[in-house]
Amino acid sequence: MVHVLSSRVLVHPLDPERSRIFYGEHLGLAVHREFGTGPERGTVYFLGGGFLELSGRAEEPPSPSVRLWLQVADVTATHDELVSRGVEILRAPVKEPWGLVEMWIADPDGTRIVLVEVPADHPLRYRPGI
Repeated sequence: MVHVLSSRVLVHPLDPERSRIFYGEHLGLAVHREFGTGPERGTVYFLGGGFLELSGRAEEPPSPSVRLWLQVADVTATHDELVSRGVEILRAPVKEPWGLVEMWIADPDGTRIVLVEVPADHPLRYRPGI
């Protein structure tokens, strides 16, 4: 078995500074650490139990099969905050048939991000009989 000590999602943006503005200022993610210098310097953001690292520069857009899943405490409040910061909402919060409340946005390169609220009675939080 692999003993994982830490993890992070690596993103190589088309325009690193534009992506740093999006993740740092628009989403308000806290910086864990920065490394290197210049426009391709790396920035690592806290993502709850993991990290998101922006580093380097991509020459083509990311695959549409790559998406980020971010759990938030209150997706409606998050929606309102992101709208006030000018973030384009691809889909407003909706309670899905599987019980999660989901809202969709995208980063500047088109990577789709789902912001998820897990209701108190959802099996991810509550498992009767256990």
